Amino acid sequence: MNYWDVAVETPLNRLFTYATDQALTPGTSVIVPFGKQEPQRGVLVSRCKEESFPYEIKSILGIDEERPPLTKELLAWALWVAKYYHYSPGEVFSNFYPSLKKQGRSLPKDIFEALKDKKNFALTADQQRVLTEIKSSQSASTHLLWGVTGSGKTEVYIDLIQEKLRLGLGAIVLVPEISLTPQLVTRFRSNLGNAVAVLHSDLSPRDKTDQWWSVITKEKRVLIGARSALFCPMPDLGLIVVDEEHEASFKQDEQLRYHARDAAIMRGHFEKCQVVLGSATPSLETWKNVQDKKFSLHTLTERPAGGLMPDIEVVDISEREAPEKRQSFLPFWLSTRLYELLEENYKKGLQSALFLNRRGIAQSALCQSCGYVYMCPNCEISLTLHGHSNLVCHYCEYTDEMKSTCPECKVGHIKALGLGTEQVEEDLKKLFPLARTARVDRDEIDSRERMEDFINNMESGEIDILVGTQMIAKGLDFEKLTLVGLVLADIAFNIPDFRAAERSYQLITQVSGRSGRHQQGKVVIQTYRTDHPGVTYAQAYDTAGFLNQELQHRADLDYPPYTRMACLRLSSLNKDVVIENADAIGKELRAYVQKNNWQDVKILGPAPAPLIKIRNRYRYQILIKSKSMPNLHHLIQFVQHLENKFKKTKIQIDVDPYNLM
Repeated sequence: MNYWDVAVETPLNRLFTYATDQALTPGTSVIVPFGKQEPQRGVLVSRCKEESFPYEIKSILGIDEERPPLTKELLAWALWVAKYYHYSPGEVFSNFYPSLKKQGRSLPKDIFEALKDKKNFALTADQQRVLTEIKSSQSASTHLLWGVTGSGKTEVYIDLIQEKLRLGLGAIVLVPEISLTPQLVTRFRSNLGNAVAVLHSDLSPRDKTDQWWSVITKEKRVLIGARSALFCPMPDLGLIVVDEEHEASFKQDEQLRYHARDAAIMRGHFEKCQVVLGSATPSLETWKNVQDKKFSLHTLTERPAGGLMPDIEVVDISEREAPEKRQSFLPFWLSTRLYELLEENYKKGLQSALFLNRRGIAQSALCQSCGYVYMCPNCEISLTLHGHSNLVCHYCEYTDEMKSTCPECKVGHIKALGLGTEQVEEDLKKLFPLARTARVDRDEIDSRERMEDFINNMESGEIDILVGTQMIAKGLDFEKLTLVGLVLADIAFNIPDFRAAERSYQLITQVSGRSGRHQQGKVVIQTYRTDHPGVTYAQAYDTAGFLNQELQHRADLDYPPYTRMACLRLSSLNKDVVIENADAIGKELRAYVQKNNWQDVKILGPAPAPLIKIRNRYRYQILIKSKSMPNLHHLIQFVQHLENKFKKTKIQIDVDPYNLM
């Protein structure tokens, strides 16, 4: 008999031993018995040298013919993912395969056929230089393509992919949200034709399976998708592109809490293929790796065909305008300057976009007499007003109806506080009654089809003024869009997260980059804090200056990327239980650190999460910081042994956390 360690698809973070009389190879998918449950799927990891066991060894039931064997390189990478993120190896392997069987496969129609094709392109001297630099580098290497917004990073990606295709190699392109960037997919398809497969959440399980098999059988050699596409076992992989590598959406916050950018870099390492990270606003982690010479830097400093970057004007909305200058009919959120530019752009037949990263009419509804605020009963957060009476929780989808009089004191009147995209759209319709306005947020655009309709309407000039959240901040390119206004840039400045300044700068720069990509554009940033680094560096187009200053700030405070971090999220339905157990876990961690004399390990907390109650669960957090990754992992393994001791509290482990709310 042969004995194998098998990664079984269960939540248990370990391997299980099984026997077989067949001659099998590592990476083979098998069916195995598992306790009293139905037979489970698993992957052969390695031969087990031990042949004398103190317990009965069950036999492998058979080979799973629906799942092609994994290469030794993919096997090693998957085990690294499981070990680094402290997750069940069997459940990591489950990400490699589609949900349905291969039978009945027929490729779906072109899901982006409604969009206009883009013509092939001619490379600029800058783009050609970057391509020469990357192509002359080693196959197993990581590159940062740092280019200003609209500088032609996509053309560089396409040329690199064409080179790999000529060599018989495949490519994976990761984008932050595939269903929101159909323009990008269309450009790839118009240049690479039928070689392109697409994987994203809007596809049906059947279509996802068909697209997956088209890659496995080499019918398609280019795969474009969101972060999960990274797990497709593409044969002969030669290139991984991570577009907009700074985007927080590459980090998964549930189940397997991996970061697709970091995992892509490691897959490139194991499969010895090139990895290209693209961004106009690189993450601090990537910038630090460039400084340390771990990544190669390639820059695109200009827009093609002599296109100029838009002029950025900052409007201080903390100083009230003189009554004789202030237009009395303007809503409170709109400065005279931005209004005049909107009016001028509309008269010229050009397009404008206003950005506000808040949905709805207002963020809360308050009684003016007693101070009562409509709160979500499941989450400790105020309800957001949509329409004129519909109150919604954006975390658990609880809804309520806003009454005209207070439900608490029965006499006070309810007033909406704050500002959202719905209110901005309503105000614009009053100011510009003949203009064609559109809103792009999660409430208005809830499917790929509606996003495609919006893009077509923008491209055909049927929209004059656009209002949107961060959905309009990335991946979109409109010829007539020449004015962009950030209604309230301050929203992200004061979030209790050490990445707040970085995210603010990235968002301001990315939103500004939508303006004037084909003719001279203008950007207006309305803010209460004109001296905020996110504003001043963005206005000066000084990305390097911002990154270097922020790196120094992180170093002074001992935050990533100068130290490594893990977040322990502790939650319970009972508030007293989670407080008591969080305190006990914190003491156990400190005692364990002291016992091992780990001077570099710091335990912060426990402390209430900024959003302390979500979906009826009370939440506390413990942050672990260490310059030694082995010590950090060792401590996390100790935490996993504590789970049985504190069964009434759910413990979630997040390595390299991106969301501390």
